[in-house]
Amino acid sequence: MSKIAYKKISVFITFIFLQLGSFSAMAAVSGLPDFTRLVEEYSDAVVNISTTQKIRKNRLQQQIPNMPDLGPFNDYFRRFFEQQNYQHQKGRNNAHLASLIKTQQTNESLGSGFIIDSDGYVVTNNHVVKDADEIIVRLKDRRELKAKVVGTDKRSDIALLKIDADDLPVIKIGSSKKAKVGEWVMAIGSPFGFDHSVSVGVISALGRTLPSENYVPFIQTDVAINPGNSGGPLFNLKGEVIGINSQIYSRTGGFMGLSFAIPIDVAMDIIKQIKRDGHARWGWLGVLIQDVNKELAESFDMEKPMGAVVLKVLDDTPAKKAGIEVGDVITHFNGRTINRSSDLPLAVGQAPIGSRVKVRIIRDGKVKNLRVKIAEIPQDEELAERGAAPKEKKSNRLNIDVIDMSREQRKRAGVDHGIRVQNVEEGPADSAGIRAGDILLKIDGKDIKSSRQFLKIVKSLPENKWIRVLIQRGDSPRFLALKIGE
Repeated sequence: MSKIAYKKISVFITFIFLQLGSFSAMAAVSGLPDFTRLVEEYSDAVVNISTTQKIRKNRLQQQIPNMPDLGPFNDYFRRFFEQQNYQHQKGRNNAHLASLIKTQQTNESLGSGFIIDSDGYVVTNNHVVKDADEIIVRLKDRRELKAKVVGTDKRSDIALLKIDADDLPVIKIGSSKKAKVGEWVMAIGSPFGFDHSVSVGVISALGRTLPSENYVPFIQTDVAINPGNSGGPLFNLKGEVIGINSQIYSRTGGFMGLSFAIPIDVAMDIIKQIKRDGHARWGWLGVLIQDVNKELAESFDMEKPMGAVVLKVLDDTPAKKAGIEVGDVITHFNGRTINRSSDLPLAVGQAPIGSRVKVRIIRDGKVKNLRVKIAEIPQDEELAERGAAPKEKKSNRLNIDVIDMSREQRKRAGVDHGIRVQNVEEGPADSAGIRAGDILLKIDGKDIKSSRQFLKIVKSLPENKWIRVLIQRGDSPRFLALKIGE
């Protein structure tokens, strides 16, 4: 073959590969989702929700103009304007001045929602309409209609509204159970009041549990969500709503790439209950729990950290009647694996009221199966009285968390008294060398018999004085010394 012929063949082959590469690039581009049809077809059923709340404010505060953040000078300028306003009013009679001090003002907020029924049922977040005196739903055709609250559920952050209208466009309900990580999704809402704004992204994770929200397995996405998007729908590529945009994770107050949506299957179940009963019903077990870390797992003779360790069993509860004890580690509930303690409230909350479910626990290194009859969670007031819904646990002066030990656990550890350390934060105990999993036997010469007694003793310990602490780590007891600073 001549050099000229070889060169022509090489050029031809190169041309073919370049064309194939071009076709591949075109195919990749054409494979990207087109959201225009979805927006045209389903955005009519998305609404803007504005609320008004009447509040009592000091009239003097209203005279201060909206200023930029001036850091340490904010207080100075605020006092300056208040003083000027006072001088302006000084010559008036006291009765008239008193009438100016207190006046009724309104606080307005914005959110989103969507229509699920042509007769005027609208779904949004509970926090969008909470404490509102007036709720206005604005449709895409610019009609503004007053809405009334049919019912709300703060545990799932769902609210059902009703507007007086008919023949309305309706959203298409899908199933969040079919959602997959990595699939494209689209949000429509009113961020900062900009009606029917569209943002797109992918599902980042499924079944997320947030620290303050234990009853919802959130859909995590990277869809841009901002204030005003709350309550709006999250669509899949079929135009089906698979979630309700509810929260963002942010250090600035704006979108930072992490947004969370309530799965539509959870939401629709709540909505059905609200329509039927006026409120939602959640399952209840009646225990306080904590995560199992590596050290605790070893102390419980577990192969790996998992499950929820029981800190307290409330009286006259399903857990108490089923025989669950303090120190038990719940690893499975109603067929679900409990990997983290946050998995348990979700599994319990969704269990049918009155049903008997299987609970697998680890007690003293042995696996046991129990059956518990699920009850309905009491109202928050009753929970507070019974101690089942405590506020965030405050660290004691040693900055450690402890748990009582059962008789069997003490026997296995070779002690006749003591409590186990669950967690150690920076502080006196950490400096002394106390670690999670240690058994506290004595403090300042006093035997430790319960966590309640421990808290009382710690509260009375002197400051700036070395205090001896007897612990047991593994099979070896040892004394440590700690000092509580001022």
